[in-house]
Amino acid sequence: MVEEKESTSTTPLSQTSNNNNNSNNVNGGGDTQGEDPIKSPPNSPASSTRKACYVVLQSWVSKKFMTGCVVLFPVAVTFFITWWFIQFVDGFFSPIYARLGINIFGLGFITSLIFVFFVGIFVSSWMGATVIWIGEWFIKRMPFVKHIYSASKQISSAISPDQNTMAFKEVAIIRHPRVGEYAFGFITSSVVLQRDNGDEELCSVYVPTNHLYIGDIFLVSSEEIIRPNLSIREGIEIIVSGGMTMPQLISPQERIPRQNNRIPLNRIVIVV
Repeated sequence: MVEEKESTSTTPLSQTSNNNNNSNNVNGGGDTQGEDPIKSPPNSPASSTRKACYVVLQSWVSKKFMTGCVVLFPVAVTFFITWWFIQFVDGFFSPIYARLGINIFGLGFITSLIFVFFVGIFVSSWMGATVIWIGEWFIKRMPFVKHIYSASKQISSAISPDQNTMAFKEVAIIRHPRVGEYAFGFITSSVVLQRDNGDEELCSVYVPTNHLYIGDIFLVSSEEIIRPNLSIREGIEIIVSGGMTMPQLISPQERIPRQNNRIPLNRIVIVV
């Protein structure tokens, strides 16, 4: 009986000792967990310099890459359009040379240029002008084709080197749409407004909006028009490019006054 009591009494002591050891371990672990974690060391000057160099290198590479794209983009577009144009024009006469057994790339393109040159010489003559007039007479009587031909002819007349057929006479700068704001336009014709207090010369100014062939027409007093030292082609380039080809300095031309107050035959008279 005594041995049984001793055995039963020793068992709780061992368990309590184990529990104490476990509690000590837990407390020890809790103490280690409760301690502040090891903080990461601060960034060294070498790592900060490395990051700064990386940022600078990345910015420099991206900037140079964009510069290369800006330089190569117009070159690529010009090359593509020129190549397409050569192949398109070469296709007119290259089949003829192919039937003759002559396979030389670009020969059809050169032939097309020579053909256009001789057409210009022929049209400049009296006979060529007559043929063109007869052709236009037939085209203007076609219901749908006449509108396409009329629009394309007006666009081609705008840049025509012939002063007599040029649709745009001069580049003009007018005050539009508000005071203090100016707009680029092209003088297409001039009219004379007859009043009781005297005649006033007005110019018909075409101001393109979004495209060159879409715009508004304004009758502006000839004295209020600023005539810059720009050619018609330079004015068209400014309009088409959205003002990116604008010269840094624009000076007005000296206007030649009318002599003897005579009204030219190509002007319209408006009586008020």
